[in-house]
Amino acid sequence: MSATSFALAPSAAATLPAASWSSTSLTLPPLGNLDAYISAVNRIPMLSAEEERECARRLRERGDLEAAAKLVLSHLRLVVAISRQYLGYGLPQADLIQEGNIGLMKAVRRFDPALGVRLVSYAVHWIKAEIHEFILRNWRMVKVATTKAQRKLFFNLRSLKNGLKADAAETRERLSPAEIDAIARDLNVRREDVVEMEARLSGADVALDPLPADEGEDALAPIAYLADHRHEPTEVLAARERERLATDGIEQALAQLDERSRRIIRARWLDVDENGQGGKTLQELADEYGVSAERIRQIEAAALKKLRKALEPYAA
Repeated sequence: MSATSFALAPSAAATLPAASWSSTSLTLPPLGNLDAYISAVNRIPMLSAEEERECARRLRERGDLEAAAKLVLSHLRLVVAISRQYLGYGLPQADLIQEGNIGLMKAVRRFDPALGVRLVSYAVHWIKAEIHEFILRNWRMVKVATTKAQRKLFFNLRSLKNGLKADAAETRERLSPAEIDAIARDLNVRREDVVEMEARLSGADVALDPLPADEGEDALAPIAYLADHRHEPTEVLAARERERLATDGIEQALAQLDERSRRIIRARWLDVDENGQGGKTLQELADEYGVSAERIRQIEAAALKKLRKALEPYAA
């Protein structure tokens, strides 16, 4: 059975007034709204324990899709009930039900009647897991929890925060240090993890671009100072050209100088550290060659002129 074989969105369920499966059709005409869907699934008859085991056995042994449909349909009301627990996240209940239905189908596909438990107990985990994943994907633009531990902390912390606010009859958003310590003990997690997740819960999405209409003309949108320009095409090409000029170009240009001029240019400008320190002075080179500092300056100037001319093809 594929994961979408019996996905019953609120716009694709059926009115099933029958009181027993003997008169219930598995061909489902569309419904118009969520209330009609919920009313319909609440009228779908429940399977007895024996009927459930028989359907599960037929599905596992023969791949009987009609049996799978009965298992799914008879538990749609469970998905509706679970979805109500997550209405406080501001997401449409219809979407929560749809995701829960997918979790229900996954549970049906994996259910083993030999486990000795009813499908309703087995399916709760799968239904909640799909709804949790849907909430984490859509609650904020940036996903607030990625690891299994963060997911658990996200839902538990939000529930505990709401309980603390209700007990204290307060509307403040941030937790006090004492409340953070209490939640960390209750959930058996580090205090730092609670602080980090609470900050994510309290934050809000910020538009990167454009600026709100009431901002001044000189204001910068976040995209202006968050963007990384290092990988823009023009910057990449300029960096490649600088690298080529600093390696092949300079070496070939130096090769056109006489030995003394090349030694002076290297000692003055190339034999330096990353901070630009370490180059020799004109006087130091003058002492080395036994000439005046002015003569070294003249040689240097002439060599630099030759280098610029030799590097013109690379600059072009």
